[in-house]
Parts: sequence; C-alpha cells; structure tokens
Amino acid sequence: MKYDIGYVLIILVAFFLSAVSQAMLKKAAEKEYSSVLKEYLNPLVITAYLIFVATTLMAIIAYKGIPLSMGAVLESTSYIYVTIFGVRFFKEKVSKRKILALVIIITGICVYSLLG
Repeated sequence: MKYDIGYVLIILVAFFLSAVSQAMLKKAAEKEYSSVLKEYLNPLVITAYLIFVATTLMAIIAYKGIPLSMGAVLESTSYIYVTIFGVRFFKEKVSKRKILALVIIITGICVYSLLG
C-alpha cells in the first residue's frame, strides 16, 4: 500500500506529543496540592490533557493515509521518547534490560519499515 509521508510525520509527532503530556502528568503528580480540585484543575494537568485530545485528533487524521499496522509499529516510538524523558527530567536509571528492549523496538521498527 502506498502512503503519504506527511501522514507518517503527523502520527510520529502525535506520539511524541503524547509522551510529552505523559511526562507533564508525572511532573504534576510529584507535587503536593492543598485540595483534590487543585490536583486536577491546574495548568500543567489541563495542558497535558488538552495535548492528549490533540494527539488523538492527529492520529485520526494520520490513519486516513497510513495502514493501521504501520500506526501500531510507529506507536512503539513512544517508549523511546518516554525513556529519554525519564532519564532527562526525572533522573531515572536505564537498566541493561531496558536498553535491550529499546534495541528490540528500534529493530522492529526498522524491519517493518524495510520489509513491511
């Protein structure tokens, strides 16, 4: 099946932004709030959820031009983004097992792209 590279870029940006919003929610969860209302109705959380809505709309648009199977493969790039954000912003350690998992994910993306 032929596909437009523009749709691939749209879905990759959507998955990247989804990872950004996950990091934002994690950052918000690290803070203490004086009430439950403030915990959920603060600018960081609201922005993160608005990004989630936007990424959902972007994915809907992208799936008009790419096969569903490709979207699932490209979605795995979010694991890479989340790992990078975890190390960069949350000082998380990356184990050898996690590195191996990321290598397998990247290999799978490459195999699908070249042979899929």
